[in-house]
Amino acid sequence: MGGKVRTCKASRQTYVPTMPLLICFAFVLLAAAAIALWPRWVRSRRERIASQPFPPAWRRLLRRHVPLVARLPARQQLRLKGLMQVFLAEKPIIGCRGLKVTDEMRVTIAALACLPLLGAARGLYPELRQILLYPGAFVVERPVTESGGVLSDQRRVLAGESWSQGQVLLAWDEVKRGAATPGDGHNVVIHEFAHQLDQAGGQANGAPALATAADYRRWSTVMQNEFDALRARLAQGEPSLIDAYGATEPAEFFAVISELFFERPLELAAAHPALYAELSRYYRLDPAGWH
Repeated sequence: MGGKVRTCKASRQTYVPTMPLLICFAFVLLAAAAIALWPRWVRSRRERIASQPFPPAWRRLLRRHVPLVARLPARQQLRLKGLMQVFLAEKPIIGCRGLKVTDEMRVTIAALACLPLLGAARGLYPELRQILLYPGAFVVERPVTESGGVLSDQRRVLAGESWSQGQVLLAWDEVKRGAATPGDGHNVVIHEFAHQLDQAGGQANGAPALATAADYRRWSTVMQNEFDALRARLAQGEPSLIDAYGATEPAEFFAVISELFFERPLELAAAHPALYAELSRYYRLDPAGWH
């Protein structure tokens, strides 16, 4: 018996994306473009804000309440004011315990927080979301492991604290006192924002982000030598330009010497030249020259 042989011809089809897939693809492209263009947009926006005239009322508040700014050369003062305008546009300052935040508070905090940013373009504290401002000292609780492995909460009364989760807490009375007395070497705003620099990318350890491995080696050597020397002086009861709080741990040492660097640079440079030189390289500033 004979039969007919059937042959199957494969039909050639062209895949046509459905409308939902096209929409998803378009969204992916838009998202990628937005991510690529975001830094440029942020830079352009900040340049626009910084170029605006500095409010005369803020200028008067600076002169009256932050005398440290008067030490800066004219070019640095102009840069500081631009940084302040961007800082205040991006970082909300929130009053706590019923405190109403005034322009004096905002201008004072912004000026002191932006001082460490004057020399190097390292961002505007990119991980910082907000500043919480209290009228006076505030209480925080921290878990502490006691003898025997028992975990308990320890209450501490503070004038300032920097969190790696994007918050800085400040006591206004201490902020105001530190701003008004720039020669005593104590400034809670500079202290806490030095911690913010140290905390960029992780927990504070006394070694902020540096450019090269050689920079880290030099930094580590100088800081360890000075840290050990401070502890030795304190153990022997000898006086020290560097506050004893700096001997508690490397992170606090960096924050304490940063206060001195901006408030008492001549004395720091004379008593600790290697330390001053290292801070000057990091901040790319020479405050001793401002005098």
